[in-house]
Amino acid sequence: MCRLLAYLGSPVSLEHLLYKPEHSLIVQSYQPREMTSGVVNADGFGMGWYHTHKDTAPYIYKNTSPIWNDINLPHLSRYVESKCILGYVRSATIGQAVDFTNCQPFNHENWLFLHNGFIENFRQTLHRRIRSTLTPDFYDKIYGSTDSEHLFALLLSQRQINKHRPPEYALRATLLGIAELAKRHQIKVLANIVLSDGKRLIASRFSVSSPNPSLYWIRDDLNFPNSVIIASEPLFPGNWNPCPENSIITVGEDCDIKIEQIY
Repeated sequence: MCRLLAYLGSPVSLEHLLYKPEHSLIVQSYQPREMTSGVVNADGFGMGWYHTHKDTAPYIYKNTSPIWNDINLPHLSRYVESKCILGYVRSATIGQAVDFTNCQPFNHENWLFLHNGFIENFRQTLHRRIRSTLTPDFYDKIYGSTDSEHLFALLLSQRQINKHRPPEYALRATLLGIAELAKRHQIKVLANIVLSDGKRLIASRFSVSSPNPSLYWIRDDLNFPNSVIIASEPLFPGNWNPCPENSIITVGEDCDIKIEQIY
């Protein structure tokens, strides 16, 4: 059921974040500790990051191979340094293709998006219902087949409808809307989401009719000072805090943390 991480803080190399921790995202790809379904995350991966000094759209590197098999990533990781990094290893839901269009992170303009979880029987239950609620600008911008990309399109539609409200509002509205549909169809939904514009992290730990997927945060660790890391599983021993169930966690530019319950 996928593993993710998000970093915000002082500039750090991808190598330091990806390869140095003893239970890094790469280790979690083949030896996860807290996955509730699946055994390995071998169906591709993706990294997204922002330029340290320029206000540009994010950079993305994806592959459909297992992350441990990518021969280019170690070299790229030594070169790339950023204040904001998102990473993801995928365990594909049965029936969803393993291809580049389904690899995360997804992005729109300066936003990056990750989703760890699933919508149960997505094609048979909420696929059409979600598409029917999308604004025209985002209906045609779904290129893959995953429930994750549809959730992102729904979130972007909520952002457009509520453009004068903060992005946390759109995320909360998206999750509450999905929860209502899920209960009506009597299905499970798991929706740990991370959203970033390079200056902040906005994450959710959320589920309907199922235990919440694991999600943790840590701030100002000795190996990563002046920073916050959000991850599906702790990357190393330290003062990791479980994110409260059914909550939204916001990390600001100064690494201040705000947590609010969804309901």
